[in-house]
Amino acid sequence: MHAEAIHLDEQFSRQSYDYIIVGTGPVGIRAAQELSKLNPSCSIAIFGDEPWQPYNRVKLSSLISGEISEDALYSNYDLSDYPRVTTFYNNRIEHIDRYAKSVLDEAGKAYHYDELILATGSRPRVPAIEGVDLENVFTFRDLNDAQKLMGRSVRTRKTVIIGGGILGLETARAMQRFNTEVHVIEHSMWLMFNQLDNRAGSYLKRHIESLGIYVHTDTRIKKLEGERKVEAIIFENGDRLECDTVIVAAGIVPNSSLALEAGLAVRKGIRVNNQLQTLDKNIYAIGECAEHNDEVYGLVAPGLEQASVVAHHLTGDKVEYLGSTSATHLKVLDYPVFSMGDTDISVRSREEVIYQDHKNEIYRKLVIINGRIRSAIGIGAWPGVSRFQEAAEKKRRIWPWQVARFREEGLLWNDATSENVIDWPATATVCNCTGVTRGQLDAAMSRGACSVIELANATGASTVCGSCKPLLNDYVGSNASPEPDKAYKAIIPASILSLFAVLFLLLLPAYPYSASVLSEISFDVLWRDGFLKQVSGFTLLGLSILISFISLRKRLPKFISLLDYSYWRATHIVLGSVILLALFTHTGFRFGDNLNFYLMMVFAGLLLAGVIASTAIGFEHRLPRQTVRYLRRYAVWSHIVLLWPLPALLGFHILKTYYF
Repeated sequence: MHAEAIHLDEQFSRQSYDYIIVGTGPVGIRAAQELSKLNPSCSIAIFGDEPWQPYNRVKLSSLISGEISEDALYSNYDLSDYPRVTTFYNNRIEHIDRYAKSVLDEAGKAYHYDELILATGSRPRVPAIEGVDLENVFTFRDLNDAQKLMGRSVRTRKTVIIGGGILGLETARAMQRFNTEVHVIEHSMWLMFNQLDNRAGSYLKRHIESLGIYVHTDTRIKKLEGERKVEAIIFENGDRLECDTVIVAAGIVPNSSLALEAGLAVRKGIRVNNQLQTLDKNIYAIGECAEHNDEVYGLVAPGLEQASVVAHHLTGDKVEYLGSTSATHLKVLDYPVFSMGDTDISVRSREEVIYQDHKNEIYRKLVIINGRIRSAIGIGAWPGVSRFQEAAEKKRRIWPWQVARFREEGLLWNDATSENVIDWPATATVCNCTGVTRGQLDAAMSRGACSVIELANATGASTVCGSCKPLLNDYVGSNASPEPDKAYKAIIPASILSLFAVLFLLLLPAYPYSASVLSEISFDVLWRDGFLKQVSGFTLLGLSILISFISLRKRLPKFISLLDYSYWRATHIVLGSVILLALFTHTGFRFGDNLNFYLMMVFAGLLLAGVIASTAIGFEHRLPRQTVRYLRRYAVWSHIVLLWPLPALLGFHILKTYYF
């Protein structure tokens, strides 16, 4: 221990760290947190060039609009709980010395690393428009910009936003705070051009204009006019729009100059492989500064995924980053917008399936290729949309009846309206900002994270925009220990007994006839004697009628008050076991031929479906909720489907027996 302490003192005295992270945005912070969790003994230094501690950039528009205070920006970005992480805020890194494995700050001080992670993010893209350098022309990317705009929002009376993407629209809403006239200029044919199609874009435009924001699409700006301060926008068609403030929100440019100066490969961003390594295997790049397979992601979720991959790779796990599926799932000015995958795929087998409810301003579109869902667009309320996202990510097969249901109802699954997170597939995304799935929440809860705050700390869910917090509340509430069925002590043994009997019926040969009439015990008299066959047959028929009557109990108001339904259900299950005994007495579990064969197959199917449903009911307090739900649903429906032909088959069987 003493030797280790000396080693650590020497390490810190020469400013040497296992990992150095450049960038204190959400992605850099996540990398530091993940590395600390996976390797608590490692030393980490993180550098940021802003004068304040890390903050949530997603909430900056809410800060400008007055919806939150500045303190709310810093929640969940505090690194003080990680004692091995040393923070250097307001300390810009100016140079990378790859050969000395060190970085130099703006004061010329060197810091040595074993591994370097670049999470330098991006900067606003400023179009080459004449007059863009006039006063009162702003960009909006960081807290410094937000503070300037907060001051400007009090004085401006007519503001123009250049850019109709997510950031531009959120900025437009924020600048309305003091009854400012706001105009949004988008050069593409519709808003959020990269995420939506023309029809969805028109719905969004109509909604935004209903809020008093003027929207100009398919419009290009020629120049900004003014002597010292901006006074007007001049469009390419010659039209003039007076204004006193312009905010540029026209996209981003990766911050790659530090990597370029160090001799690393840079094109659109810093080029990386599947381990997120740059040309130098000891230097990694993640987030908006990184280019993977010719793709630069401008969203938070892919960057957080990359941070996790880097952390696992650096701590010895064999992991690869294979790219992220672009997904947008948020409320744009309180209007739900969803976009998943490449909606502009052009292949011969492409099929577009559309659901539209103009009255309620709902539009949904699926793109299906070779029978599999590839992308989706939605605007307006879309319950259970995360299940669609999971289906698009996994390229799930979509069947014709599902396509028909989507055209009629806007849903693929009967239960797709469920907003209960516990009912979602394990791979369904709960937090779109961080990419946290329901399965990851399960894993965190199994490790003891049982509250919303604990789940947020363990997984990062709800720590970016916070819109998924109601889903976390729902998830936590749904994970309370379920109560067992009141009659489970009777249901379980009856189910197990019936299961073995059904398996015997389906898998083993029929009970044989006696080899000799001289046998002392001869069971085959049950199947040879006509009178006994009638007794067992009518017993079987009577039990079938009785069990059907019991199953109707909850649909007959007169009987609802008689006993608890759990006990009626237990009686139903026990009678199912007795029917198996009666079936053996009547047939010896022989399937026979023709009509008899079909009748036995229906009986066997009914009994098997009943056994599966009753087993799920008996063990529902011990099995995963979703497993119970699927078992019960499919078993019950199988039970119902198989029940329909039974009366006809029984009728023909009785008629045949007495007629012939």
